Amino acid sequence: MQENAQTQIETEEKLITFDDLGLKKEILRSVKDAGFKVPSPIQAAAIPFVLAGRDIVGQAHTGTGKTAAFGLPALNNINPNDGVGLLVITPTRELATQVSDELFKYGRNIGARTVTVYGGSSYNRQIDLIERGASVVVATPGRLLDILKKNLLKNFAPSIVVLDEADEMLDMGFLDDINEIFSYLPSNRQTLLFSATMPKPIKLLAERILDNPEFISITKGETTNTDINQEYYVIDEHERDDAIIRLMDSEGCSKSIVFCRTKSEVDRLSNVLSNAGYLANGLHGDMEQRQRETVIKGFKNNGVKVLVATDVAARGIHVDNISHVFNYHIPFDPESYVHRIGRTGRAGTKGKAITLLTPLEFKELQRIKTKVGTTITHAFVPSKNDLRATNLKTIVTTIEEQKIYDEAHQVLDMLKEDIDEATIMFKLVSMILDKQTIQGPNSIGIPAEKLAAILDRASKRGDNRSGGRGGYKGTRSRSGSGDRNRSGSGERSSRPSGGGYRGNSSTGERSRPSGDRNRSRTRD
Repeated sequence: MQENAQTQIETEEKLITFDDLGLKKEILRSVKDAGFKVPSPIQAAAIPFVLAGRDIVGQAHTGTGKTAAFGLPALNNINPNDGVGLLVITPTRELATQVSDELFKYGRNIGARTVTVYGGSSYNRQIDLIERGASVVVATPGRLLDILKKNLLKNFAPSIVVLDEADEMLDMGFLDDINEIFSYLPSNRQTLLFSATMPKPIKLLAERILDNPEFISITKGETTNTDINQEYYVIDEHERDDAIIRLMDSEGCSKSIVFCRTKSEVDRLSNVLSNAGYLANGLHGDMEQRQRETVIKGFKNNGVKVLVATDVAARGIHVDNISHVFNYHIPFDPESYVHRIGRTGRAGTKGKAITLLTPLEFKELQRIKTKVGTTITHAFVPSKNDLRATNLKTIVTTIEEQKIYDEAHQVLDMLKEDIDEATIMFKLVSMILDKQTIQGPNSIGIPAEKLAAILDRASKRGDNRSGGRGGYKGTRSRSGSGDRNRSGSGERSSRPSGGGYRGNSSTGERSRPSGDRNRSRTRD
């Protein structure tokens, strides 16, 4: 690990460019077409080892450029005319599609053909596309294992195999499938494993499937992206909806993700935000695949401005122009926090992460700050008066920048027949003000003096392990608490359990009832 850290330091000092990494001119042309300027740390550290044919374990957080870190050198080393040379295994359909799209762009100048393989689509079509000359296959574990077990692909022997987002596959229960998949793959392969975190099962997996790998870690503890401005707001439990709407009104979000803990909360909050006038839609594991694809496409194409999602459902979403991430509830652990906020501040842009919490959750915030080693600033939800003052400045700017149409003169002349010019201007500005509706109460959140007293009492009673209730008796609603049932994608669900095992042989998908504390999964 010390050697890897030294590699990173030297990379930063020498300001390595893609031209220095030994990539083919066709791949470098793809790099230029993609708009890359200089390699990210994970790219600069990993690409030389992949080009040299080494197995690697790459650890880096979301948004650091992992796909290019393995995709560029792997495409550089395969021959597109020799059949499938590169296999990438990803945990979700959405991530498979995203990675496939990126690899297509990186490999188009060498003639690489990419096929995406996942459950819910025709076996015959996927097999046909591969056998027609695919050089890259991006697959989810469930469908890939079904294809291999049924021997539907002849002479399938990729020389490079990538396991992407390995920790997410562990979370989703795919570890046994992954081990079985590798029993069908050639032993003389190059294997690349990428993961944001390295829990013990992933380390053991790496020992089994990799040969003398180079370990590359670009994470420092759980340090987050410095391009992300992080804030938290302390509120009462019943104020969450009002707070999220007020903050969206005041922040001027261009595109945002709101993370919720449960599927039922996603459905409810997406409706609340839609009724408040936002182009919002929900995304969670209980949705049909066609619904999921429609929502994701809308989010990428700006038909949806606010995506309300559970952690697992949003893992395959990689969009570079997300301005804000909102944590409707504070995440359960520091790693989830890092993954969530990593959706913004990507590709060199600035982003903002906002977390809502109650005084009862303050200790969780402190634990995240300590583990992640980051600065999360306390801020106060703007009042109606604050937001009104901000809106007035925005209105002035809007009027100053407004283009004047020829028809405006005609309308003005008609108005001047009965109304003086000053009254006309006042009426027009008032029309704009009528549209500036500010919802909710004037003040949202806990005032500074009250919060200080609450936290002071809580700190004095810190030795009381009964749940920390002594210092605070705010209103606690049951929204978002969720039940304890585990759903197929690792999300909390409010759906009742029941029924028996259900299989679908045509899609390769299986589901099990989400009994209390039982974990099932959707086999992609």
